[in-house]
Amino acid sequence: MYLADSRSTGSRGTEAAAVPDTRPGRRPAAVPSTVLALGAVSLITDVSSEMVTAVLPLYVVAGLGLSPLGFGLLDGINNGVGALVRLAGGHLADRGGRRHKLVAGLGYGLSALCKPLLLLAHTLPVLSAVLAVDRTGKGLRTAPRDAMISLATEPAQRGRAFGVHRAMDTTGALLGPLLAFAVLRATVDGYDAVFAVSGCVAVLGVVVLVLFVPRRADAPAAAVRPTPPPGPDRPPALRDAIGLLRRPELRRLTLCAALLGLTTVSDSFLYLLLQREGNLPAHLFPLLPLGTAALFLLLAVPLGALADRVGRRRLFLAGHGVLLLGYGLVLSPWHGVPALLAVLVLHGTFYAATDGVLAAATAAVVPARHQGAGQALVGTGQALARFACSLAFGAAWSLWGGRTALALTAAALAAGAVVAAFLLRGTDETHTPDEVPA
Repeated sequence: MYLADSRSTGSRGTEAAAVPDTRPGRRPAAVPSTVLALGAVSLITDVSSEMVTAVLPLYVVAGLGLSPLGFGLLDGINNGVGALVRLAGGHLADRGGRRHKLVAGLGYGLSALCKPLLLLAHTLPVLSAVLAVDRTGKGLRTAPRDAMISLATEPAQRGRAFGVHRAMDTTGALLGPLLAFAVLRATVDGYDAVFAVSGCVAVLGVVVLVLFVPRRADAPAAAVRPTPPPGPDRPPALRDAIGLLRRPELRRLTLCAALLGLTTVSDSFLYLLLQREGNLPAHLFPLLPLGTAALFLLLAVPLGALADRVGRRRLFLAGHGVLLLGYGLVLSPWHGVPALLAVLVLHGTFYAATDGVLAAATAAVVPARHQGAGQALVGTGQALARFACSLAFGAAWSLWGGRTALALTAAALAAGAVVAAFLLRGTDETHTPDEVPA
């Protein structure tokens, strides 16, 4: 196990990172304790968040009388806010000697505060404000959290480390809806009870972050080879964060993430298509996300480790190929339970091959002092592209029907994958910009 040990090495903020031990027969290093602690925080927080997510559509539509279209717009706008805030979170975390834990803690704290406030949200404006603050918290914490994982892990093991974190996070996504349904069945004031329990769980996540996550998470010091540059050190400025896109590899990776995000149908639309095409009873609809999450949980670690061996960009592209197969199955004449399960397997595999893998690929092309900003740039580009895809897909569904909309999206995904493969060809993932080979 590692505990982060930060070092400052120079005037331009260039920091040496660990050089992976690639000797034949050498066993992979243990997962850093920072990664495990952050995984525990994400697991607990996802239990809290998914408790609310599981009941919120019913609460808003049945309880507050908002139309399904209105709820979709509300959720989409709030997701867009979270994506934009991610940029600010990544930049703030990199300043002042890397405030990753502080900014992440602020994000987790804001989300925890919002859960009990849902007890007071009985009108649409108040609910919108509470959800916007919750998404702001999520946007603030995502990039600093991923930066801490990158900095605490040897470069050659980052895919595996992100896989472990995402597996723990997904465990929370599985447990949250189950706990929410249990609370609904066991209480009289079901929704209020869910929000109250969710708030308590979220506070526990913040406590674990404060007590068990190191304040600064850098690469393991054992293999560090410092290269002190001349001149005074200074904190990263906003223009430095934006200027990261001048790096060709980061620019290409961000462009590919956004391009493929434009052709990634939201989970809700995909599950709705599955339900309609397979004539799935309405009461079984909530089980569909659990199927995807279960496969994500099972495959996140092995696919993360595979990405470290075969290349993260390569596996990221392959994951979108798996998603394309899933779209093809939905459009095929093969229906019934076996087809539905096959689509969920492919959908979960897609997430396991892309979510943490993209973060690991980003870490390999961003200097250590800009890890927060780099993760935010790539993640925001992908999130905004997926939001645009949701709006376009919804409009296409309204005009031409769900099958036609999915067929158009599948064709666009195939074309986008070809373009992305061309843009990412020949890129090197061996060392991050700050690393000096031994």
